[in-house]
Amino acid sequence: MNRPVRTQVIPTPQANEDIKRLAPGDKNAVGDFVRRLRADRSNRALRLTSLRDTGRNGRLFLARIDSHGMALLLETDENRFSLLAVRVSDTARDELARITVEINEVSGGVELVDQSVVSREVVALPLREDAGDTEGREPSPADDSAHPAPRSLPVPLFARHDDTELLRLGVSASLLPALRRITDRAQLEALLGHNLPALTRDVLLALSDGMEPADVRVHITEAWRADDKVDPHDWAKAARRPVSQVSTEDTAVLDALGDGFEAWRLFLHPEQHRLATTSFKGSAKVTGGPGTGKTVAALHRVRHLVEGLPPGHTKPVLLTTYNTNLAKDLRDRLYHLGGDELVRRVDVKWIDRLAREVVQETHPGSPLPPPLSDDQALSLWHTVCAEAEVYAFDAEFLDWEFKHVILAQGCGTDHMYFRAERKGRGVLQRPQRRQVWELSQRYRAHLNREHRTTHALIADEAARAEGRRMAKVTAQARYKAEHGGIDLIHREAGSGMWLKPRYRHVVVDEAQDLSASHWRMLRAMVTPGPNDIFLVGDAHQRIYAHQVVLGRLGISTPGRASRRLTLNYRTTREILGSAHGLIVGEQFDDLDNGRDTLDGYRSVLTGLAPQYWRAPDWQTEMQAIAALLKERHDRYGTPYAAMAVGVPSRDAAAQLAATLADERYGIKACEIGRDIPPGMDAVRIGTLHGFKGLEFQRVFLAGVSEGLVPHQRLETYRHAQPERYRQEEQRSRSLLFVAATRARDELVITWSGKASRFLPAHAVRTAGHATELLVDDGPPSGSAVA
Repeated sequence: MNRPVRTQVIPTPQANEDIKRLAPGDKNAVGDFVRRLRADRSNRALRLTSLRDTGRNGRLFLARIDSHGMALLLETDENRFSLLAVRVSDTARDELARITVEINEVSGGVELVDQSVVSREVVALPLREDAGDTEGREPSPADDSAHPAPRSLPVPLFARHDDTELLRLGVSASLLPALRRITDRAQLEALLGHNLPALTRDVLLALSDGMEPADVRVHITEAWRADDKVDPHDWAKAARRPVSQVSTEDTAVLDALGDGFEAWRLFLHPEQHRLATTSFKGSAKVTGGPGTGKTVAALHRVRHLVEGLPPGHTKPVLLTTYNTNLAKDLRDRLYHLGGDELVRRVDVKWIDRLAREVVQETHPGSPLPPPLSDDQALSLWHTVCAEAEVYAFDAEFLDWEFKHVILAQGCGTDHMYFRAERKGRGVLQRPQRRQVWELSQRYRAHLNREHRTTHALIADEAARAEGRRMAKVTAQARYKAEHGGIDLIHREAGSGMWLKPRYRHVVVDEAQDLSASHWRMLRAMVTPGPNDIFLVGDAHQRIYAHQVVLGRLGISTPGRASRRLTLNYRTTREILGSAHGLIVGEQFDDLDNGRDTLDGYRSVLTGLAPQYWRAPDWQTEMQAIAALLKERHDRYGTPYAAMAVGVPSRDAAAQLAATLADERYGIKACEIGRDIPPGMDAVRIGTLHGFKGLEFQRVFLAGVSEGLVPHQRLETYRHAQPERYRQEEQRSRSLLFVAATRARDELVITWSGKASRFLPAHAVRTAGHATELLVDDGPPSGSAVA
């Protein structure tokens, strides 16, 4: 008896969007349909019927999902289907039959346009009479009464872009007639609200926002462009391109159709896919604004690197980031991406934990001293200055100088420090440097006497230890090459280890917040060569003072080894525009010696404009926030756990938590970063620093007042240390920018007294009065995000 041949079924991104809109029961029906089709395409219950040929190697099919659901499929190879679209209605067959299927000549991907929806959503303009028919003819009274000619017709929204230009930018050809009838933003948004091809949607939004075609080509079209020449008649090749697939792995298909599927975990934008799979000659760097999928690209990069490893049980790929919470999140996401098989080959570690393990390895049997907290370190600097009776420098300056000059540049002697570069830190004459050096030695002596250390010192020691280890690895390899490449068992065993690099590949997330010592350690952990270090980050989101030039640390990413991502997948265009205004005019580095911008940074999501509220005092402001939170929960059904409040300080967080717990509101709150009992519906509260790497449906930023954001202590540097003042102010802007871009659907900003200088002028003009929120009938906020 012949067994039925199993069939591949690969969902396209547009089919996945259809499935995500379905009710849970209908999603399960689609999943069951795919199982049955994969098991046996000849199953009569599927009612698989040919619809029409698409070209030389493609054929469209309709299939029955259940009594109300139908699927549109494209077969390009024997027993390989692309699931193109799903409809659940009494007219599903007719709806699917009218869909236009084409190959995009820019991306090379399979695209769909539902012409019935286009006709329904786009209001047709009155057609102009042909000039040749009316020339020289006087309209008769009958003509006037029966067909009154419009005095002026609205100008189509895309009138200044001809068809050729739109096609070259990537717009689907079948949409061109409809686009010529669109005259306003409302019509465009109605059309874009349907499941249109992603490239078309992105291009049209950018053009309607006023982006010039040349910029659209650079920032959007080129990112989608296929790596090879596109044949608009080769359906088999088009269907196999990553842009036409939610997942290329058959084992992921059923997950892609389940209730818990999150498309962003598997589907990659074409540029992200290239970054994840390209072979680089050395290191590679990816920058991009918040929500552009840098971390997603890094995770897929890890999977790609693991797939290229020989079989084994070691962990030759390192995935690291700057704090322990983000490291845990990376591990969880990596598990969802590839399960145990992937995770067991990857070392996922917080960078400071990794440094500590390296140092501990060099001092076996001797526990490392506990590191000081930031506040404890500043306190110790105060003590050192008082004992030395030197008051020319404040504790924060000394701590920065120690971390970012002395340790960052590996200054082991005073003469090395005297020659150290201090770009961007102002002028420090030799006598002053001598004082700073002597204070740093007193600082170290205090730490030794008290058996304490700092994370910065641990990282510095780890970098030096790894440098020594890599020097031995290099010497061993050279010796081996000189002796014919044979295995030197006795020499290697005598060294106490089989000398080899600690890792084959290193992947770094949130690269902007790693110190120079961290980078020196990582550089020494992997041999320079193809695909050695892959890093993602964004200087606009730098929340610590670590500004390094990677090229000087042996991490070179020239030319196409440096890429930018510009499409935000998380935040609405309204929120993104306001957040961008917080840092406009500032200059940011590209994690190296160049400049980075957010040119082309955009979102295809739309939503509410940010809200602004002013209060006469902090107490009123806290009560107003409580009222807004309660309203979002009670009136609009937003879980408290989906909302977060960012404040300038821990004291403010504690005060706000107490206000929320008041019997008038009864709102539970918990600190960001703390473990929360399962099922607990509590608002998250934390300082702006704590928002990094997180995401919430609604974000409230409170206490955004002058003197708090930025803190008034910055004024002490304005004239005495202007460069430090500029850096601190920029860091404060970045903190606010990061926190604002954690919002998915709604951003609310409040302040008491004078608004922060970082807020745009229109925020102050349009701000509501917080006292209006404290009336008996509830806040008149008027927000209604589903």
